Amino acid sequence: MSAVPFGNGPADALWRKIVGLSPAAAAMAYPFLLQAFHLVVSPPDFADSAIRLAGAAVLLVLVFAMPLSGLAFAYWLTRAPPILQSDLRARRLAYASIAAPPLFVFVGVARGLLGLKLPEVALWIALWTLAGLYGWSGRGAPTPKQMMQPPGAWRIAHGVSAAFVACYVLFHLTNHLFGLVSPGTHAAIMKAGRTVYRAALIEPVLVILLLFQAASGVRLAWRWSSLRNDAFRIFQIGSGAYLAAFILTHLNSALVYARAVHKIETDWSWASGAPRGLIHDAWNIRLLPHYALGAFFVVGHLFSGLRVVMLAHGSRTAAADRAWAAGLTASAVISAAIVCALCGVRV
Repeated sequence: MSAVPFGNGPADALWRKIVGLSPAAAAMAYPFLLQAFHLVVSPPDFADSAIRLAGAAVLLVLVFAMPLSGLAFAYWLTRAPPILQSDLRARRLAYASIAAPPLFVFVGVARGLLGLKLPEVALWIALWTLAGLYGWSGRGAPTPKQMMQPPGAWRIAHGVSAAFVACYVLFHLTNHLFGLVSPGTHAAIMKAGRTVYRAALIEPVLVILLLFQAASGVRLAWRWSSLRNDAFRIFQIGSGAYLAAFILTHLNSALVYARAVHKIETDWSWASGAPRGLIHDAWNIRLLPHYALGAFFVVGHLFSGLRVVMLAHGSRTAAADRAWAAGLTASAVISAAIVCALCGVRV
């Protein structure tokens, strides 16, 4: 296999720019895939139709494949250092497309907050059209030969902040897992936890740390994306891009829209889209991949960081890789369990 996706001639450069728009095109299709899945599973006789079940399964796979395809594109575009500035923009566009699920939630909530009458699908297409124009407008000039790794101070600060945020995140995930028992169990654990993380002196610090994680993560991803990386680093960058969008979306939804503006209690009913639920409501369906990939990527991102720390402290590469693989397996199980709980499964 060639070290670069295409050759270096003018025709090859044009073709690379066209192919580089694929992540933006895939992101544009995302809302339509979600609504198609919702329409298939909505009829009351859905469970009695094998054709509908098969169609729903295919559509659900496509819904999750869309953001994950951004990882595949990023890997494909990172097999060699970017030749042209437009190549680098295509690579970054691929990373941005991974964050389509939280960004679509953000667009829907922001539209309601701002009172916009424009359909959210139109806003979504406009957003990714602009992103595509950003990729297309990249000049054909060569990229700078010297691409530097992110400054060590930023990496350390991001890691230290992550250690504090991880305490909240792991509690939050554990709390959601208890939703498999009952919403009441979830509420009791959440009430106990809120005495800590909603304390007057702690909650503002937690919000600042979350915003710092998002901002510093984007800065690090921006620098790392310009380098030739292996699959482990590509996953770390891609999951970080998703989490940055997820953090901003969750803060906007919970703190601004729910608590500050509409005085809604952000409890289990709010998270699970009661009374209609996540699957059978045309708006709430977007929360299914949003939550599922959020749980998957946050655990996977933590294990990506652990792998880096293990290697820096002399662990064998094979051991670090096994720890990372085990972490991704655990993240997939945790994600599936939380989504099942939010969709009404009880044990």
